[in-house]
Amino acid sequence: MYSQNQVGYPAIYLKPGRERSLSKGHPWVFSGAMAKIDPQLKSGDIAGIWTAEGKPLGLGFFHSSADIAFRLLTRDVHVRIDKDFWLDRLHHAISLRNQVIPPKTNAYRLINAEGDGFPGLVVDRYGEFLVVEVGTAGMEKQLQTILEILIQCLAPTGILERSESKSRHREGLPDRVQIHYGQISNEVVEILENGLSFRVNIMKGQKTGFFLDQRENRALVASLARGKNVLNCFSYTGAFSVYAIQGGAKKVVSVESSASANVLAKENFLQNAISPEMHPILEADVFEFLRNTDETFDVIILDPPAFAKSKNDLKKAVRGYKDINFYAGKRLAKGGWLFTFSCSNFVDEALFQSIVLSGLNDAKREAQLLARLGPGPDHPTLLGHPEGRYLKGLLVRVW
Repeated sequence: MYSQNQVGYPAIYLKPGRERSLSKGHPWVFSGAMAKIDPQLKSGDIAGIWTAEGKPLGLGFFHSSADIAFRLLTRDVHVRIDKDFWLDRLHHAISLRNQVIPPKTNAYRLINAEGDGFPGLVVDRYGEFLVVEVGTAGMEKQLQTILEILIQCLAPTGILERSESKSRHREGLPDRVQIHYGQISNEVVEILENGLSFRVNIMKGQKTGFFLDQRENRALVASLARGKNVLNCFSYTGAFSVYAIQGGAKKVVSVESSASANVLAKENFLQNAISPEMHPILEADVFEFLRNTDETFDVIILDPPAFAKSKNDLKKAVRGYKDINFYAGKRLAKGGWLFTFSCSNFVDEALFQSIVLSGLNDAKREAQLLARLGPGPDHPTLLGHPEGRYLKGLLVRVW
């Protein structure tokens, strides 16, 4: 009843016509599209997937109870998913980074999940250390092999796993924070990004310690900041602020509610010969600050945490994004620049643009769209997988 592919993987058969998304380049199949599943398959196993008519479509990870029941690994049903398979994928990932990472930069995304052919795996490099995040049951079963090839190819001083995402919970996996290899004696490590120095808490910091996806956007801020008064909202450890000051900003105000993040922000200022007295770091709620300040700014950066971590959060998230863009519109000088971002998976680019427009309209501001922003090229996404592009942003000029 259940055919196997040429190298012996159990088979999944789709309902008639449900192969369209895979055929168009999307790497996921949802449980409702499946007609027949080999009973021996368990969550995290590798399976072959077939059309209703018996045409093989590829190999991937199966999950028995998640909405995303299949994640494509390869369209070649003749290969084996073994150490050599993953080694080839890693070499491709390293080759890309060797071409796109700028000089004087030793921190970047090394593996970006589906975008690099590793569904559910993120690996970030911080100098001589690697931080790994595993988000799927399939990648959980491959983790030891992945660790072996990372050590073989990169010889890091240490590998830390920080698997704490909601996607992991949806796959039925518990949180895990663990040193898998080598020595990591300090929570805080020093990195270089475009020649600027930053201290990163890889043990407890947001995401894997630093917002590596914003590198290109930080450089853009620096290029436009000369002589301007800048407000950096949700400033975290001050990276946008450091870039703006390095770019010649007259004054930068950083607003962040986390006391521990502000401590690192001050250290990052000092590491780059910046005076915190000249460029204040404020421990405050961004919404309250924007509502209550009378100061106007030439540039405002809005880089909040994800307001929508599930579909149930969407309505509240829309309200939050609209409010901060409304208040930012009120505080921007005529001709001012707004860098505004969302990292919420459930807020797509079209919805985000409409929210920003609505907020600025309510603030009685006209706006020019100058650029659509996103992550740097070390965060590739599959062309047929828009969900992988979670960071979206707009550069807007208002008057």
